[in-house]
Amino acid sequence: MLKELSPIVDAIQMYLARIEREHSVRILYAVESGSRAWGFASSNSDFDVRFVYIHTMDWYLSIQEKRDVIEMPISDELDISGWDIQKALGLFNKSNPPLLEWLGSPIVYLDNFGFAERLRDILKDSFSPQRCLYHYLHMAKGNFREYLKGDVVRVKKYFYVLRPIFACVWLEKHNTMPPTEFERLYLDADLPLSLVKVIDCLLERKKAGGELDNRRTRGCWS
Repeated sequence: MLKELSPIVDAIQMYLARIEREHSVRILYAVESGSRAWGFASSNSDFDVRFVYIHTMDWYLSIQEKRDVIEMPISDELDISGWDIQKALGLFNKSNPPLLEWLGSPIVYLDNFGFAERLRDILKDSFSPQRCLYHYLHMAKGNFREYLKGDVVRVKKYFYVLRPIFACVWLEKHNTMPPTEFERLYLDADLPLSLVKVIDCLLERKKAGGELDNRRTRGCWS
């Protein structure tokens, strides 16, 4: 997967090394999030890089409250941010779906000290399907109200509703964390062939860069 994205991968890894130097941290795990990890990126999709990092011991011994997030300025192509390990572990303990999706991302830029593998092992005993189900259901409802009620709908917004719905279906069927990749989710949902054809059509439009619900996209429902 990384070979297909070169040379942007080299640039991302250099950027991550720069973050380590400038913030005096060590990045434990860095992955792709968003449409590229979900499997329906278009040629002009951003790279959404997310990471977990650790400070030196002195940082954690300080009595002062400090910022536990690193957010870099968003460029035309890169959106990079990360969480301190304490924040990440606190959210992991709550079965936070965004963090758990990072652990399942098919595009990994850095994986140091076996950090991610240890969390995956612990997840088998600590995962809360109910919390994830509420998260994805709330996301689907909110995205439907926000993105699909207007006269013109961007193609990717359909997937902002479809993906959490299929995540809920997965949770009900398997009682495990849903996979990050959209295709695995919707193919596992046992949908009618007519609906699969519509989704395949939307995927084709999304990957081709057709963002607006124009005549070509409306043809998916014909």
